[in-house]
Amino acid sequence: MYSKQVTGLASAPAPQATGSITQRTVRNGDIDIAVFEQGNLDGETVLLLHGWPDSHHLWDGVTPHLIERFHVVSVDNRGHGESTNPKSFRDFSLSAMASDYLAVIDAVSPDKPVHVLAHDWGSVAMWEAVCESGAESKIASFTSVSGPNAEHLSKWARNRLARPTPKNVGLVLAQLGSIGYMFFFMLPIVPKAAFAVGMSEQRWRQGLSQAEGAPLDDIHLGPTFKDDIGSGLRVYRANAVPALAQPRERFTSVPVQVIIGTRDPAVRQSGYDDELKWAASVWRRVVKGGHWLPFSHPELLATATTELIDAVSGKTPARALRRAEMGRQRRAFEDQLLVITGGGSGIGRETALAFARDGAEVVLSDINLASAKETAALIAEGGGTAHAYQLDVSDETAVNAHADQVIERHGVPDILVNNAGIGQAGQFFDTPAAEFKRVLDINLYGVINGSRAFGSKMAARGLGGHIVNLSSMAAYSPQQGFSAYSTSKSAVFMFSDCLRAELASADIGVSTICPGIVHTNIVATTTFSGVSKEDEAKKQERFDRLYKMRRYGPEKVAKQIVKAVRKNKSIVPVTPEAHLQYHASRLMPAIGRFAATRTDITS
Repeated sequence: MYSKQVTGLASAPAPQATGSITQRTVRNGDIDIAVFEQGNLDGETVLLLHGWPDSHHLWDGVTPHLIERFHVVSVDNRGHGESTNPKSFRDFSLSAMASDYLAVIDAVSPDKPVHVLAHDWGSVAMWEAVCESGAESKIASFTSVSGPNAEHLSKWARNRLARPTPKNVGLVLAQLGSIGYMFFFMLPIVPKAAFAVGMSEQRWRQGLSQAEGAPLDDIHLGPTFKDDIGSGLRVYRANAVPALAQPRERFTSVPVQVIIGTRDPAVRQSGYDDELKWAASVWRRVVKGGHWLPFSHPELLATATTELIDAVSGKTPARALRRAEMGRQRRAFEDQLLVITGGGSGIGRETALAFARDGAEVVLSDINLASAKETAALIAEGGGTAHAYQLDVSDETAVNAHADQVIERHGVPDILVNNAGIGQAGQFFDTPAAEFKRVLDINLYGVINGSRAFGSKMAARGLGGHIVNLSSMAAYSPQQGFSAYSTSKSAVFMFSDCLRAELASADIGVSTICPGIVHTNIVATTTFSGVSKEDEAKKQERFDRLYKMRRYGPEKVAKQIVKAVRKNKSIVPVTPEAHLQYHASRLMPAIGRFAATRTDITS
């Protein structure tokens, strides 16, 4: 619901209701800026700024995530939406736009500094404001999305060309290529005429939907889009060359967070590498996305902005924000959350310990709570942080509840290791249906349940991550006496391949770990179907002794898992025999099948 009040700056009233959107006009010289306010009037003010060819509607997907807590203010830039449309391109300079923003800040929050979330040219112009002396008295924090400080970018390029290594020159040329379109946009008449003839709202929305990977309904355009796409082009003519050709040294003490998409066609993340030279505190988040992140990642932008607001307000910085801080030395997995199942012993315990040594906070679960607590205690003794839970991974309801509890208490994991599993042996006709199902429920559905419960939240968060699924050499090694176990592990192998393909667009890697003969307690607890309890005990003891003689412990598997996450490896045969069998199964599968008909190692 909109209520509209057009007034001068001095008497501009505030919004009247949390659920409504109140429009008012803020005058800056001879420019009337359309301002839209909503949300919690008692909350801190968040100012939302847009670029070309958008209006304040750019933020329609973001504001629902902010209005419960914050007083949310958005504007139509000069030349866009319902704001004044100046005649000359010279009226679109960064300093003029920054002046508009400061006038809005004075009007909507005269007594307290505001927090700014800005995109594209709105961000570029806000950099002009935050680099002014005393900016911190008006601006408490600045989250910049796909809109760098043009002068910083020019300085960055000059610094690279002063040391003309192939890499430095390549980075500069790549950035110049990315902004090459600006030279066309700077031309008088031609680009505006081209958009007038060849671009409609429907085409723009469809193009952005495809480019950004966002649903068509999430591409929010204002009713003035057709005019804005033409009149807004003057911002390029007014600013592109001056800012890049004659850069000044511009500094700010305002805390700055920059967010950049990996597929942004105009802005590259390397262009922010020198940002700490000009800003005292900088956080950089790289998102698997394009240029219009307000359309494709609205919740992420709202969450990132909120985390910075909390941090500058004195709260403990969120894990994701700590990880994004530039210039801070950290261990490989510091400020990352690991969730691992079956962490009470064997490969699970050693993996939890390995990640903890590299700085990760660990959430570990096990069917045996006492064992999980032992692992957590070992991590704590080493100076790490761990949380132990009891979990039956075969119980989908329990896994979902566990995921909800973990995310509420500790946050969304950055790394998920689906490790829990059991061993089983015995001829197929000797294996009861219930036992076969039990193996699948734990070894396969445990992986599926964990991936669904946690992986969906990782994908929705939009910050990427990694999932590790424990398969086995048995996945590609047909053997007598292991039909249930091999089937479960083979299914995990293929499931991981499919999951990897689906999650690639969310920047979530999936590693399939295939150990061979590794000595863990799973060997001594493997069930054998079709034999007496006495014979089962003898077989368990014999295989445990043989595996122990192999001298390949779970800590070596853990090392490979850590390496797989670091290097985003897809399929990881661990032991020498696992490597040999993997390649043999691909090159000469018939030999493995023939051998299986002649050998039964369980007898």
